[in-house]
Amino acid sequence: MPILQVILLAIAQGLAELLPVSSSAHVVVAEKLMGLDPTTPQMTLLLVMLHTGTMFAVIVYFWTQWKSAYFASSAAFREFAIRVVAATALTGIIGYPLKKIIEKIAFPGAPKAEIEQLFGRLDIIAPALFAAGVLILIAGLRERRQLAESTPTLNEEGAILTLPQSLWMGAIQGVCLPFRGFSRSGATISTGMLAHASKHRAERFSFALAVVLTPPVVFVEAHRLLKATHEAAAAGTPIDLHATLITSLLGAVFAFLAGLVALKWLSSWLESGRWYLFGIYCILASVGVFILHTRGF
Repeated sequence: MPILQVILLAIAQGLAELLPVSSSAHVVVAEKLMGLDPTTPQMTLLLVMLHTGTMFAVIVYFWTQWKSAYFASSAAFREFAIRVVAATALTGIIGYPLKKIIEKIAFPGAPKAEIEQLFGRLDIIAPALFAAGVLILIAGLRERRQLAESTPTLNEEGAILTLPQSLWMGAIQGVCLPFRGFSRSGATISTGMLAHASKHRAERFSFALAVVLTPPVVFVEAHRLLKATHEAAAAGTPIDLHATLITSLLGAVFAFLAGLVALKWLSSWLESGRWYLFGIYCILASVGVFILHTRGF
C-alpha cells in the first residue's frame, strides 16, 4: 500500500477515533474511496494498529488525570480496578455472543464465517452511525437542558464512576464491538452521561476501557493475519507479512499524533456543552454513507 494512503488513513483514524463519530466508519469509507478492501486481514490489522496508535495517545493525554483520580491511593485504585474489570467482563459477555449470532445470521451454514467480512458493508455502517448519533444526541440535549436549568449532575463530586454506571458503559461497549459505525467512545460516554455520571468522569473512564480492550483486539487480528498468511502461501498467493507489519507500525505512529490533537479538541467540546453536535454529525454522516452505498461503494 502506498505510504500516502497509510498516512491519510492514520490521520482519519486518529482524528475520528477519539471523537465520538466512529473512526472505523470513517476509515472504511476512506478505504472504499481509495479502492481498498476493508475486509482483508491486512486491512483489518492496519485498522487495529491504528487503534493501537490512538491507545498510546490516550495514555499520554489522560495519564495525569488517571493518576490523580485512579492512583491517588490504594483504595481509589482498587475501586477503579473493580469497575474496569467488571465493565470489560460485561463487554465480553455481551460482545462475543452478539458477534457469533451476527456471523450465523449473515453467513448461514458457512464453516469459516468471520464478522470481519461485513466490515466493508456500508449498508450496515450507515444505520450503526445513525444509532450512535441518536444516542449521542439524546445525551447531549439532556446535558443542555440540565445546564439551562442549573441542575447538577448526580454524584458529581466523586472521581470514580459508581459500579452501575461502569457496568452500563461496559454493556454498551459490548454492543458496539461487532459493528463498524457504532462509535465506541460516543456510545460509552453518552451512556455514562445518561446514567447520571459527570461527562468528564465518563470520558476518562471510557478511554481507560479502550486501553484495556485494545491489546486483546490486536492479538486477535494479528492471529487472523498469520492464519491468512499461511492459507495464502498454501494457495500460491503469498501475503507480504513484513511489508504489512511495517506499514501498520507507520500508520500507528501517525494515528498517535493525530489522536493527541483530537483528544484536546474533544475535551474542549465536552467542557462547552456541545456534545449533542457530535450526534447531529453522526446522523448526517450516516446519510452520506448510505448514499455512497447506493452508488456502488
